[in-house]
Amino acid sequence: MSQSTPPITTLRLLHLEDSLTDAELVRTQLTEEWPGCVIKRVDNRDDFIAALREGDFDLILSDFSLPAFNGLEALDLVRQHGSATPFVFLSGTIGEHNAVEAMQRGAMDYIIKDRPARLVPAVRNALEQRREHRLRRRAEQRLREQAGLLDKARDAICVTDLDGRVTYWNQRASLLFGWAGEEGRGQQLQEIFGLFNQATIPGALRQLHAKGAWMGEMQLAMGEGILRHIVSGWTLVHDADHRPKSILLINTDITEQKKLESQLLRAQRLEGIGTLAGGIAHDLNNVLAPILMAVQLLQSKLAGQDDLLRLIGVLETSAQRGAALIRQVLAFARGAEGERAELEPQLVIQEVVTLLGETLPRAVAIETDVPKDLWLAFANSTQLSQVLMNLGVNARDAMPQGGRLQFRARNVVVDGSLAQAHPGAQPGPHVLITVADTGSGIPPEWLNRIFDPFFTTKVAGKGTGLGLSTVLGIVKSHGGFLQVESELGRGTEFSLYLPAVQVRAAPPTVPVPVAPPRGGGETILVIDDESGVRKIIQALLGARGYRVLVADSGPAGLSVYQQHQGSVRVVVTDIMMPGMQGTELIRQLKALDPEVRIVAVSGVIGEKTAVTEEPGRLVFLPKPMTGTALVLAIQSVLA
Repeated sequence: MSQSTPPITTLRLLHLEDSLTDAELVRTQLTEEWPGCVIKRVDNRDDFIAALREGDFDLILSDFSLPAFNGLEALDLVRQHGSATPFVFLSGTIGEHNAVEAMQRGAMDYIIKDRPARLVPAVRNALEQRREHRLRRRAEQRLREQAGLLDKARDAICVTDLDGRVTYWNQRASLLFGWAGEEGRGQQLQEIFGLFNQATIPGALRQLHAKGAWMGEMQLAMGEGILRHIVSGWTLVHDADHRPKSILLINTDITEQKKLESQLLRAQRLEGIGTLAGGIAHDLNNVLAPILMAVQLLQSKLAGQDDLLRLIGVLETSAQRGAALIRQVLAFARGAEGERAELEPQLVIQEVVTLLGETLPRAVAIETDVPKDLWLAFANSTQLSQVLMNLGVNARDAMPQGGRLQFRARNVVVDGSLAQAHPGAQPGPHVLITVADTGSGIPPEWLNRIFDPFFTTKVAGKGTGLGLSTVLGIVKSHGGFLQVESELGRGTEFSLYLPAVQVRAAPPTVPVPVAPPRGGGETILVIDDESGVRKIIQALLGARGYRVLVADSGPAGLSVYQQHQGSVRVVVTDIMMPGMQGTELIRQLKALDPEVRIVAVSGVIGEKTAVTEEPGRLVFLPKPMTGTALVLAIQSVLA
């Protein structure tokens, strides 16, 4: 086939673009690849229609938005004109919704202008697809003679007479539609496509006879609740005298593609949740920060009043617990990973158990059996938390009426025979973490499939089929392996083996308690848009021997600093503030005084990367912080 249609060496291109500069950049790129390239540029609807009537183009490139005209309208005009010319969007911005709509209407690709490297490959791909489309149409005339080859095709290919009765289909069609080859012959389109598509077929046939082709998505019920999605393309085939003689149907199974699209949308939703969680965490940490700092102030003023001090201790513990929960939820929502390091698995297990205890129904009792002398594991804390969290949530789903969820751990030595049974595993010391439930269990016929991507036993909308495959991927990436045992009606047990580090580092020296540090009258400028945070920091630092100036925004803080530049020793500023962000404020402060000392604070995970710490000049402090932590940070840049 490639010999009958040689690759295109010249190119005739219609370019809908109102920017001369952008058009010239496109011309430069394409003429380097195709020196004989002929490009006709138009910038309005009338010229575009005239160009379509004048010549046959190999490709149409279109900006998305033009004055009084847009790319989607242009795409519709091309299809109304009856042209199958590949249509590619080349735009500065198009947006996800518009991109999806453009592809649904028949655009072959879209390219963002700030990624010019994609232009030539995209054009080449479009030309190649057009060439393949032409070859496919020629092959329709030889369909019967090439039946043996068509049986090897991945698409389900059918031929019917003009009344829609099947006269031929390949092996893939038999598999897709569930009819044996001979049983399918003579069946009507309504019968092979099933009940889901009865309303679609009459309109499809009308368009087919009117325009010669039809394409659309359909759903096939495969039994046992299984639904497959296909794209079906119908073409009216003519004889040598150009009279319609049959209908060619090419059906592509896009079920996996649909699942991938669903996962993409889910990932985008999770990204949105992560962004939302960041904002919520910032606000909640601003609420908790004054509480934690006020606790220390009250403790110093209520010395000797044991009953009140106990109540304040409960308050402090609750605030610290709330801050820890915020950090955990945000880490899961935003996927913060960090580096792998030697860690104590029992601490990770305890964090997950605490978070599950706050979120699972009370009918699910969580039990732990985790010794304190577990070996260390070289692992990523967040990824290990994700594994345990996924297993815990799956256990909850298996116990809708409640039950028992157990987390157990112990030190084991994996022998050679066990390691050989799990490719990639190595014999030696491991930490074994077991997650067991008393739920419904997993049918034996499903046990070999539960780690397959997209395999799920949950009802539509309740599971993605990626949880356990993600768990397995993380465990294998750590050099470990998984085992699972399950019995219907009695529950499931997952055994997670992680390579262990037996030699434990010496425990850190416990610091001797010292009195809270105090200032010596230094002037501190506090910049924060939260009134409560400003007031409590002002009171706390005042009680610790500092003179405090405050400002409620970046511009106000700059003004105060300029007025007191000779006396301000340290600036304490929030990173996230309305208007001027803390990062810009820090830049302008350094422009005023390169020697300025700064403590940057934020309640959002990841904001630390927004500033570059400079020992002795600039340090980062996460919210919520205690008064002692704040004073120590100030002392560190004053020293």
